[in-house]
Amino acid sequence: MSISELFDSGFKNRNKGHFSAIVRVALSDGNITSEEKAFIDKLAKNLEISKDEYEEIMENPMKYSINPPYLYIHRLERLYDLARMVYADHVLGPKQKELLTKFALSLGFTPGNVNYIVDKALSLLEHNVDLDTFLFEMQNMNK
Repeated sequence: MSISELFDSGFKNRNKGHFSAIVRVALSDGNITSEEKAFIDKLAKNLEISKDEYEEIMENPMKYSINPPYLYIHRLERLYDLARMVYADHVLGPKQKELLTKFALSLGFTPGNVNYIVDKALSLLEHNVDLDTFLFEMQNMNK
């Protein structure tokens, strides 16, 4: 196996694990809402999840291990990606915020500060910031 194949394989498995984790979060209350389903469908496309992989993960989301980001900066990067997908249509309602809050908790943000983090993330997206600005602002929000 070449290095590029190994990298592609690892990247693909990490995407499957990430997608599987999001599906688990969506299923945590027993069902997937239409908003969650739309988000999951969009996420599958963005993570290059094939139709077969999609069906397999939807049927058994526990099959793939979760690879939660260990470093805070990586959690923020994932939060940025997820927040952009939730906010993609530039219509933010209570469902989008609720969905992003669930995802933020699954990324390892604590219940004590998750609402503040989600509000800050969404506020930055309303200002159409790029990833670097998002990371800078999120890391310096308490200073």
